[in-house]
Amino acid sequence: MSQAVTTAPDKPLVVLNQRTIWLIFGALMASMFLSSLDQTIVGTAMPTIVGELNGVEHQGWVITAYILAIAIAMPLYGKFGDLYGRRWPFLVAVGLFVIASLGGGMAQSFESLVAWRAVQGLGGGGLMILAQAIIADIIPASDRGKYMGPMGALFGISAVAGPLLGGWLTDGPGWRWTFWINVPIGIAAWFIAYFALKLPSHRSNRPTDWGGILTMALGTTGIVLLTSWQSLGNDGYDWSDPMLLGLLLGTVVMVGLFILIENRVSEPLIPLRLFKNRTFTITTLIGLVLGMGMFSAMSMLPTFLQMSSGAGVTESGLLMLPMMAGLMLTSILSGIAISRTGRYKMFPVAGLAITVVGLIWLTQIEGDMSLWLFGAMIFVLGAGMGLVMQTIVLAVQNSVDPHELGTATSSNNFFREIGAAVGTAAFTTVFTSRLTENLQGVFADVPAGAVPAGGGSGLTPQIVAALPEPLRSGVVDAFASSLAPAFWYLVPLVVVGLVLALFLKEVKLSNEAGMVARGEAVMEGDVDKAPEGAVEEDVQDEVRGADDTAGGTETDILTR
Repeated sequence: MSQAVTTAPDKPLVVLNQRTIWLIFGALMASMFLSSLDQTIVGTAMPTIVGELNGVEHQGWVITAYILAIAIAMPLYGKFGDLYGRRWPFLVAVGLFVIASLGGGMAQSFESLVAWRAVQGLGGGGLMILAQAIIADIIPASDRGKYMGPMGALFGISAVAGPLLGGWLTDGPGWRWTFWINVPIGIAAWFIAYFALKLPSHRSNRPTDWGGILTMALGTTGIVLLTSWQSLGNDGYDWSDPMLLGLLLGTVVMVGLFILIENRVSEPLIPLRLFKNRTFTITTLIGLVLGMGMFSAMSMLPTFLQMSSGAGVTESGLLMLPMMAGLMLTSILSGIAISRTGRYKMFPVAGLAITVVGLIWLTQIEGDMSLWLFGAMIFVLGAGMGLVMQTIVLAVQNSVDPHELGTATSSNNFFREIGAAVGTAAFTTVFTSRLTENLQGVFADVPAGAVPAGGGSGLTPQIVAALPEPLRSGVVDAFASSLAPAFWYLVPLVVVGLVLALFLKEVKLSNEAGMVARGEAVMEGDVDKAPEGAVEEDVQDEVRGADDTAGGTETDILTR
């Protein structure tokens, strides 16, 4: 039950009724659609993009730069949202995403593309974290599972539309439109959020943790650079290299300083006391290993389909749909089950076990394998992910102080993204180093004039398809034999996550929304319980009138 507010706030309370909740939720969905659509569109076109910009050997950086920027931005959005309110940070995030999409489409070099993807990540981090935190603000944990259905449907729609649009744009107007299409969608999402996302903003005189922000950003960057060392063009880890040693030392120093600062400042960016919360610690570690194991695997599957299986751009995107279908199905079903039973521990346990099976199965992929079999493999992978992703976020938000919803949510996601950045960098390093070696063997006896421009770094699906036999088969085999064994490196990580999930403590789901718990909102049925002046008189009269005449008909009431 919602608790009555005992003190009148400085500003009128938001009155949460079902119509208001769906209005805010709809605004979040519009912006989340922008982010999810971008992933499927760009992912489908990526082999063509990096091929044209001569970046095949370093293509992991297009993904790593985006994830790194997201990881750095997440704690900032989470903390500032808690301190100042989430409305304006959310609008900034959408704006950054739109600007970066415009710049990414105009990139003339691989380095420029990577830079704009980083800016895009700065916006994407806000879209993800603030959406999750706002949902926790307006919807009690006990009811939140019901909303996983629409979110699952949203990702399903983007999963279908993205590959189709990505393939059509790449084959037609050109891959640059896979970025530019975000601009009109993003502008529409920004205006929808501006008018519909009427959330409280407030001032804060708490000091900003600038030292924590700086050391977090530098430490995170150092970790990713270390794990990406070979993909940056270096020949292995030569520990006599002063640059490598300097990077390692600098990263250790920054991480140490970050921990020291966070233990001393009054308003830490990532409060280390959160790790005293068993649920937060376990779910954060699960997110870390899941990020390392899953996102790195997902990043290379479209490339495998286009290069190794001979699938076209559009076809490769559509062939990824089984994974999205598995994720959507289990996410919806688990959300419904959680709302009905109030129990959630079983889902991450089952999901991680299924994920282990899916990864082991993926080690058997071959260039000439049945696409139906490949679809079954990635369906299993998606089904496992769908049982874990939203559930661990729900568990975290349900176990922390409502005043730290944004900070806890962003901190949990931060470590997952760190895992994704490290895992993607390490996975692509293993893959590309194997691929480079295999391609050198393929082209070793080929006359110089017959080798594609740029060697392996300039390969695109179109160039591979045009290669004569047996050269084409050699390239296909090189991709398949480079990718399949790499999945074995991910299996132990997910097994660790599975063991951790067994120790997850199940906490009763709260039936009070975050904004209500903080005294920023009141449920429609509790307006009369609010203190004098907490809710504007015309709002109280409108609610009472609706109750008298329509038995509590929902009204669209927001704070002014």
